[in-house]
Amino acid sequence: MPTPLRRSGLPLPLAWRVYAAFFLYAFAIGGIFPRLPEIQRGLGVAEGAFGLALIGTACGTMVSLTFAGPWLERLGHRRALLGLSALLPVFYAIAAHARTPTAFFLLLVPAGLCIGAIEVVVNLEADRVEHQTGRRFMNRAHAFWSVGFFVAGLLGAALSQVGVSPQWHLALVVPLEAAGLALLLGRFDAAPHRAATSGAPAARFARPTGGVMLLVATALSAMVLEGAGADWSAIYMRDVFGAAPFLAGAAVATGAAAQAITRFFADGFVEKHQPVVVARVLLGVLGCGTLLVFAAPTAWAALLGFALMGVGTSAIFPLAMSAAAQRTDRAPATNVAALAQISFVAFLLGPPLLGLVAQGFGIRWAFGVGLPLVGLSLVAAGALRRR
Repeated sequence: MPTPLRRSGLPLPLAWRVYAAFFLYAFAIGGIFPRLPEIQRGLGVAEGAFGLALIGTACGTMVSLTFAGPWLERLGHRRALLGLSALLPVFYAIAAHARTPTAFFLLLVPAGLCIGAIEVVVNLEADRVEHQTGRRFMNRAHAFWSVGFFVAGLLGAALSQVGVSPQWHLALVVPLEAAGLALLLGRFDAAPHRAATSGAPAARFARPTGGVMLLVATALSAMVLEGAGADWSAIYMRDVFGAAPFLAGAAVATGAAAQAITRFFADGFVEKHQPVVVARVLLGVLGCGTLLVFAAPTAWAALLGFALMGVGTSAIFPLAMSAAAQRTDRAPATNVAALAQISFVAFLLGPPLLGLVAQGFGIRWAFGVGLPLVGLSLVAAGALRRR
């Protein structure tokens, strides 16, 4: 007999359930980023101390990505996705009440634990449904992640402009996320394992292999600079140009919107031009956008730079995830977790550490130091052809 949760869910096609999972995952994460300038001001700390406090999320994510594989297989993807996606905005809402950087750090750790586990689930589900349907849509799935992040960023920017506190805003996200889960994922069921690897157990520790490390190097600049845009773009706009709350928050949404639009069309380009070619073109765009943000003379030039950064970061990580999931040297869950635990923690750990750079050399350098990473990724991008 169907449960009330299943009865409340819409009968979506397989691919659209994956899209919904990515959207709701990002919506749960994205609300806090446009409110970081206000949270920083409330804590009364400079960029360096605030960046170190933000590492709480990365610490939880690292633990979860490293050890969650076997636990997720036992729990099941449905229960893990629905339960953890509902808890994630709760932890962010609680963290917004922190009164010291140490408390903020500790309260972000549970959010990171949720993020790591959800990251493994949604990427494995996307790969398995790709295999089941015979259609490539990993980049489109990540486009819905960007759409969710964009919607969350735009909502946060609007509420900030009208004076709603971060605490009330993030509390509002909790019921919105729960309603979205019930409506869009109430009938979600885990896709079957790939036939070639269904019997392979996931490793207890997701140790990165040499092949996975090449994929890490390919995705590193995109992850760090995507995270830098999320963590520091609103603060950058406030500090460099004295931007109003809405314009500062819109910097977060601008990058996410450009990223989403590019991801919607990326799969067709990958099929036509091959992953390596697409990755190197996008890395070139990423380098141009980062340089523009670093040297922007006006707020509108900076917004264009953030948009180019969104385009440049759009498909690099999804391409690396697809390559990791298709490796046959060990269980796909282990390879996905190994790539995610380094690349995704770079998204969360690198940008907070850039706060120390911003405090010592100015907020522009929080983006300028990413340019050498773009060069590294250009060199390593050839790993994407080794499927």
